[in-house]
Amino acid sequence: MQHPPNGLRPFFTLILSTKIPKLALAVGLAASVLTTLAGLMVPVLTKNLVDGFSFALLSVPLMIGIGSAFITQAIINGVSIYLLSFVGQKIVARLRERMWVKLIRLPVAYFDKQSSGQTVSRIVNDTSVVRDLISNHFPQFITGIISIIGAITILLIMDWKMTLLMLISVPTTLAIMIPLGRKMAKISRGLQDETAMFTGEIQQTLSEIRLMKSSTAEQHEGTKGLKGVDRLLGFGLKEARITALIAPIMYLVMMTVIVMIIGYGGMRVANGTMSTGSLVAFLLYLFQIVFPITSFAMFFTQLQKAKGATERIIDILELPLEEGQTGIEMDITNKPIQVKNVSFAYSPEEPVLEDISFDAQPGEMIAFAGPSGSGKTTMFGILERFYEPDAGEIFIGDTPITSLTLNSWRSQIGYVSQESAMMAGTIRDNLCYGLIDDNQITDERLWEVTKMAYADEFIKAFPKGLDTEVGERGVKLSGGQRQRIAIARAFLRNPKILMMDEATASLDSQSEGVVQQALSRLMEGRTTFVIAHRLSTIVDADKIIFIEKGHITGIGTHQELTRTHHLYREYAEQQLA
Repeated sequence: MQHPPNGLRPFFTLILSTKIPKLALAVGLAASVLTTLAGLMVPVLTKNLVDGFSFALLSVPLMIGIGSAFITQAIINGVSIYLLSFVGQKIVARLRERMWVKLIRLPVAYFDKQSSGQTVSRIVNDTSVVRDLISNHFPQFITGIISIIGAITILLIMDWKMTLLMLISVPTTLAIMIPLGRKMAKISRGLQDETAMFTGEIQQTLSEIRLMKSSTAEQHEGTKGLKGVDRLLGFGLKEARITALIAPIMYLVMMTVIVMIIGYGGMRVANGTMSTGSLVAFLLYLFQIVFPITSFAMFFTQLQKAKGATERIIDILELPLEEGQTGIEMDITNKPIQVKNVSFAYSPEEPVLEDISFDAQPGEMIAFAGPSGSGKTTMFGILERFYEPDAGEIFIGDTPITSLTLNSWRSQIGYVSQESAMMAGTIRDNLCYGLIDDNQITDERLWEVTKMAYADEFIKAFPKGLDTEVGERGVKLSGGQRQRIAIARAFLRNPKILMMDEATASLDSQSEGVVQQALSRLMEGRTTFVIAHRLSTIVDADKIIFIEKGHITGIGTHQELTRTHHLYREYAEQQLA
């Protein structure tokens, strides 16, 4: 989604929506202004010190005044920096909260299309750009304006001729900085996008490190990663070239103006029309004018970066939530499931399921069989409500499942897949994952469900038992161990409906036997849906639904389909002979 160019309104709207800590912002800005005003007094006091300088006439009050101005400026500046950083951190924290809460409630279809690394970059990097603008560049911009206006006002009062000579530097500096700032903003936008892409590629590679190594793809991934590094280097060097232009040009402008002021001011001092202290004050005020102008270029660059980051943040915040956040709460115990004329496509040119209808009575085992790519896993996704059908409806009893909240529906479903997905953490964390009252689940209950899943013995063998770390995605456990923990997790949830994507397909024969026993125990008394890759696991199913190219071509028991369905009979002869 691309936003049309509409200025900075979306940026300010987004920032205001985060409930800015107004008091901290007001006090921080006020302190920043006071710091600037204190700084404006220093050249005037210095002028008086220089003009009246002699050890005999050294004014103690004047020295105390200068010292007080510096100390006051330092203290107030510290307060200002902290408060404005506080505001920036609060805003970015609230943006990240909103984005995270939004992301975890987006439909699965969004994550099918988006790289997780790029999404992470939006939460971390783009919000940091906004924070930097608010905490650092915006206060510098405000105080810079005050500093310039204050310095010029004082200088015009002191000596308007010298002031006009000095102001020659302002249009010159702006003429140089504005185009360079625009160029820098364009480069920075490109750098943000490239960083997001690079983050996504690295995250994907590292998350599948075993696939990469088993495929001996180190050279391929190394080359791809180095290309990403080179692209980032290219943007970094472009930024460096702009910076390399800004610094010397600003130095040249500064030195030229200083030489002009010293030359002209020196002549004025020599003929007695200007004091030495006034000349020193002019030079000090020159710095208070030129340095803020330099920072303006960085402010506008950062503003453009923040505008781009805001557009991407808004893109995420405006995405529609997963349907089913509201609805009814309903106990689905002993209720039949009816699937009526369901069709689904990931895209218009990619139909996956067409006119699927079947029913499941309470306690029945329903198996899906068919060639790879026929739509079995997609049917599971629709039953789980990961995807909404394009046509047709699914009922639990007489109630469409879309009338139930997602939480009510999914909390009553147990899912055991081939991969047995696990989160980094302990065995206890994974058993209780997603349960609201996990703190109230006793160890006795956890050992009970692990025993039911035939997982208690290997867990007890670990020195830390239930508090054993499983590693990222459970890599410290074997496939059979992960499966049995997944089954124990399902027991703990006590689901009304059980969904299994051939949970024993990737196990060795010894693990398979144990896991199959645990699954049989788990299936007792529950409506169960199974995706079958091996027909031996579904020969006792109450109903087998054979799907080919998104269409149901046969429904019946194993014996019935063996008699009436040609392709199923072929599968049975190959696998069960």
